[in-house]
Amino acid sequence: MNKATDISVGKVSGVFGIKGWVKVFSYTESRENILKYSPWLLKKGTETKVLKVVEGNSQGKFLVAQLEGVSDRDQAAALMGWEIFIKAEQLPKARKGEYYWSDLIGLTVKTNLGVELGVVDSLLETGANDVVIVTGERDRVIPFLQNETIIEINLDLGLMIVDWDPDF
Repeated sequence: MNKATDISVGKVSGVFGIKGWVKVFSYTESRENILKYSPWLLKKGTETKVLKVVEGNSQGKFLVAQLEGVSDRDQAAALMGWEIFIKAEQLPKARKGEYYWSDLIGLTVKTNLGVELGVVDSLLETGANDVVIVTGERDRVIPFLQNETIIEINLDLGLMIVDWDPDF
C-alpha cells in the first residue's frame, strides 16, 4: 500500500525568548516525542524548509525548540504557523497489534459480512476510546476497539474489517 512518507507531527505556534527558540504545538503522544524526531520538514503553502532540532524541552504547558540556523526572534517569528512534518522512517516500528494513525488513513473499511463502508478519513481521541471516521456513501464514526468493533487490520491489503451494522 502506498502511504505518504511525510507525517504531520505539529506546528510552530509562537516564539520563545530572544535567541530564536520557537514554541511548538505537538500532535505526538507523548507531546515531547516531537523533539526526538530530527530533522523537521517545515511546510507553509508551497514553501518547505528542512531544519535540525538542536535542543528542546517542556516549558509549562508548551514545548520549545531551538532549530539549527534560527538564532534570533525575527527568524523564529518567520516560522510561526509552519506545519512540522517528519519522514515515516523516523518513527520507531510499531509493535504487533499497534498502529500509527497515519498507517490507517486511507484503508478500505468493510464489515465482517463483506459490505464496503468507505475509507478511513481520520481518527479522533474522545477520551473513552479513539474513533475512526469513515467516509463513503455516508460518513460513519466507529469506535476503535480492537477485537471488538475492529476485527482485523491488514496494512498490506489496505483493509480494515469491522463488526458494524452498515445501516448504523
